[in-house]
Amino acid sequence: MSSPASVSSSITVLAENIGGIDRTEVTLEPGVNVLTGRNATNRTSFLQTIMAALGSRQASLKGDADTGRVELAVDGNQYTRVLERRDGEVVFGGDPYLDEPELADLFAFQLESNEARRAVRSGDDLRELIMRPVDTDEIEAEIASLEADKRDLDDRLEQLERLEAELPGLEDERAALNDELESLAERITALEADLDAFELDIEASRDRKAAIESGFADLQAARTELESIEYDLETERESYAELEAERDELQAELAALDDDHDSPDRLEGRIQELRARKRSLDATVSELQSVIRFNEDRLEDDGVELELADSGTDGGDITEQLLTDDVVCWTCGSHVDRGRIESTLERLRSLRQRKIDERRDLQSQIDELATRRTELRERSQKRGELETRLSAIEDDLEHRQQRIADLEADHDDQQARIADLEADTDAFEHAAYDDVIETHRELNRLELEREDCEAERDEVQARIDEIESQLAARSDLEAQRDTVETRLTECRTRVDRLEETAVDAFNEHMDSILSLLEYRNIERIWIERREKTVREGRRTVTRTAFDLHIVRSTADGTTYEDTVTHLSESEREVTGLVVALAGYLVHDVYDVVPFMLLDSLEAIDSNRIAALVEYLAEYADCLVVALLREDAEALSDSYSYVREI
Repeated sequence: MSSPASVSSSITVLAENIGGIDRTEVTLEPGVNVLTGRNATNRTSFLQTIMAALGSRQASLKGDADTGRVELAVDGNQYTRVLERRDGEVVFGGDPYLDEPELADLFAFQLESNEARRAVRSGDDLRELIMRPVDTDEIEAEIASLEADKRDLDDRLEQLERLEAELPGLEDERAALNDELESLAERITALEADLDAFELDIEASRDRKAAIESGFADLQAARTELESIEYDLETERESYAELEAERDELQAELAALDDDHDSPDRLEGRIQELRARKRSLDATVSELQSVIRFNEDRLEDDGVELELADSGTDGGDITEQLLTDDVVCWTCGSHVDRGRIESTLERLRSLRQRKIDERRDLQSQIDELATRRTELRERSQKRGELETRLSAIEDDLEHRQQRIADLEADHDDQQARIADLEADTDAFEHAAYDDVIETHRELNRLELEREDCEAERDEVQARIDEIESQLAARSDLEAQRDTVETRLTECRTRVDRLEETAVDAFNEHMDSILSLLEYRNIERIWIERREKTVREGRRTVTRTAFDLHIVRSTADGTTYEDTVTHLSESEREVTGLVVALAGYLVHDVYDVVPFMLLDSLEAIDSNRIAALVEYLAEYADCLVVALLREDAEALSDSYSYVREI
């Protein structure tokens, strides 16, 4: 399967003081590479050498060396890894292929110590193993951000719906105002005609008439100015009242935000500290499991082999040695009671379980602190927005208060001026001009009314134009909301889809491999994905579990469900390899590293190993497998073979 991390030419591996290797240089080829030989020929050490060059820390320094080195040449690129012993610990340096080797350690480096294989052997949580590389904190943070964006878009679209509902009333109001303007125009035209029809001696009263018309023109202008002042004053007072109401609401909202002594930065530091502790616990749990498994295996073999044929020991002594319940300790060589070793193993198991429980509690604390950190950040942002808006409102209120005072003074001055002008026009009241004066007054009133009506009509039209302009952007907002909803759904279901993909991949490949390897009494091995309720700290939450099922059949064709503990060693190893392969495919590990490494397949017979290697070769550019000579004989001659390391 070609990938961005593909291999197209020969690979050179140079190693010094790694595992049991003094120094070696080996050339590998794209495709399948078989490391073959007897036991204790450094095949596993060479696989660890490749792992170290690729970035893994699961490699050991030769016991009698203080430094070790690996060089890996791939497609013209050179990668190095240096191991140094410092204060009793091995420190890794250099420039490896991968900066973050977690994916490769879990799913590409399938040695006996591989966690996927160990998880099947010990019945551990397969879901936790396969989904470990998924950063759920990052997904939850993205979900929170998208939810905030969606709420904002929903609010804006809801506002547009309210504006759209307002349009019909505004359009009716505009039509009514246009009708009223037409009526006023007709009445004004009629009054102007009446004025023209009055029979006055123009020559004799021209000056008098001009004075009358000038007086009424000044009065009309003054009244128009007063109307304008009153409108501006009313507008300013309404705006002032609205700002006061908004200020009160913001002050109440700000008061409702309780002070909190925690800070997001402090919580972030605490979260990072807890995550570091959790990573340390992960390493401790892994190391404990390795120690427990090693000691269990040695205990099953009764420790170090007894020297039964020692000279000077008669047959009775040999019989007595065989009947004793002692084993030879593989660390110090002395005879130790089996019960003491088993007791020590039990304490190690208890310690491992305590570490697992501690890791689970740490994850719960991390989740709670992350939630609290998000709340504090949102609260701090909200408080800042409220304070900024309050400051702007206070400045605006001060400005409008001064504007209202100025308008009130202008209003008083204008009323006094109108009173003076009305007194002047009253002086023109004369019998000969009574009708003319009354007509002028009515015409004045109607023209003022028309001006007010036109101003109101213009305001309504401006509001209609504003709403239509905002509605024009609705389609873009709806498209943005659809995009956010799609991304939100993708984020919310990302973990579920990865889980489903992992289960489907395992079940599909398990079916194919079981069919290929022909285990006679196994009908099916499959994973069921189900929901379960668990406690996390003080909360009860729903979590997903992967249940491994084994269906067997008897000679008469009857099927029944069995347990992992009843699988043969060969069947367990194959199942563990398929779990690792499922994780390899689900997390696109082939895009990260082009190698897949296999070791410790002795429990599987040679013909099945050959079929399994051929199957796995389809999924990695470079598959390196370590085999005994008799197991390697069943493999294809077309593969590349390395017989000496």
